[in-house]
Amino acid sequence: MGAEVLADKVYCYPFQKVVTGYLNKYPTPLEKNVTAVTTVEEQTDPATGIIYRRRIATCNNIIPSFLRKWSILKVTNIYLEEESWLDMKARVMNLKCRCLTWAQYASMNEESVYRESKHNSNWTEFSQKGTITITGAGYLNCILERFAQTFLKQGARKSIAIMEKILEEKYGSPVS
Repeated sequence: MGAEVLADKVYCYPFQKVVTGYLNKYPTPLEKNVTAVTTVEEQTDPATGIIYRRRIATCNNIIPSFLRKWSILKVTNIYLEEESWLDMKARVMNLKCRCLTWAQYASMNEESVYRESKHNSNWTEFSQKGTITITGAGYLNCILERFAQTFLKQGARKSIAIMEKILEEKYGSPVS
């Protein structure tokens, strides 16, 4: 069946500042569940100038304790893999993120785009689509997907709020 989450935001800051803010967003005291982000691969295409990065995020397991009675859910950390393609010429950064933990039981994917706004070159548009599908848990699949959907919605809102706070602290009030 699966669950989907969509998020959109216009940051009233130039593309370069938003991308810099994003790439340095975690770890932060504003989000205690993301404990580390490690870049495991980075390369620049000499022909296009596109910078490819692959990073691994280490996050605390936030699954409620009543669900952790199943041994598969009793893990300390959850690992996410993020791939990004930053094209400074086109003023766009595409991202794909997937959960590495429990990959044999669940598929969690996010695709995000940061791009210079078509309406104001001092602004940056953000859009994200996340999907989660859980298999192998029988009648619990739907329950776990709904929990994950709620968590992803809250996470998207919190992530946007963190970005806004970081941008404002680093660069001052938004550009109108």
